[in-house]
Amino acid sequence: MKKAKYIIFLLSILLPMLFTQSAFSQDGEFKTIRDLESWGSFNLKYKINKDWKIGLEEQVRFSNNSSEVDAFFTELNTDYDFSKNVYCGIGLRYIRQNDNVGDIQGFESHMRLHFDLGYKYKAQRFNIDTRIRFQTKNELGISKEQGDYANNNLRLKTGLEYNFKNWKLDPEFSAEIFRQYENGENEFNKLRFTIGTKYNLKAFGKIRLFYRMEKELNTSYPKTTNILGIKYTYSLKSKKK
Repeated sequence: MKKAKYIIFLLSILLPMLFTQSAFSQDGEFKTIRDLESWGSFNLKYKINKDWKIGLEEQVRFSNNSSEVDAFFTELNTDYDFSKNVYCGIGLRYIRQNDNVGDIQGFESHMRLHFDLGYKYKAQRFNIDTRIRFQTKNELGISKEQGDYANNNLRLKTGLEYNFKNWKLDPEFSAEIFRQYENGENEFNKLRFTIGTKYNLKAFGKIRLFYRMEKELNTSYPKTTNILGIKYTYSLKSKKK
């Protein structure tokens, strides 16, 4: 019993050290270079017909070793299937983001708009999905003269899912790279890898669990973020007359 308590005590010390780490920068400030975040979301999907779908998502994200709210948002999106393989989408997201750096801190309001174009296909038991996304984000209530510039990103993502026979927890993997266009800057700024699985609750929706690793690029102190996430989706269909 004492041994188990000792192991638990060690894990409580070592796990935060594994996921959260800071470095002392040249400007005299500590900068987080490794963190553990947790994301949770609720999604409502409505299938209008075989081509059109709309969705509403509520999500909250915790950072700083999952000890404080980093952001929460509401997103309205829609997808259209041009064919069996090609699709497009658009989404509008209202974000409340926690700014805990600088003299003025607190939650800021942001608006983000994205456009998607994707290609999906099946190869035996593999489901493959490649998507390109352009997104633009602005802080509300702040003008360009006050220092607000549109944060534009071009994102390229490839996802892979394998369908095991007689197995309900099929594995998923995706890789995504971000290229930022902001205030004259044009460079790759983030790399993201995700592994996960989902479970179909049939009439009660689907639950998806995932682990994600994000790595900053082209910066003096690149931050690595480990993310644990859970996503619940409930789907509705239009009734045929």
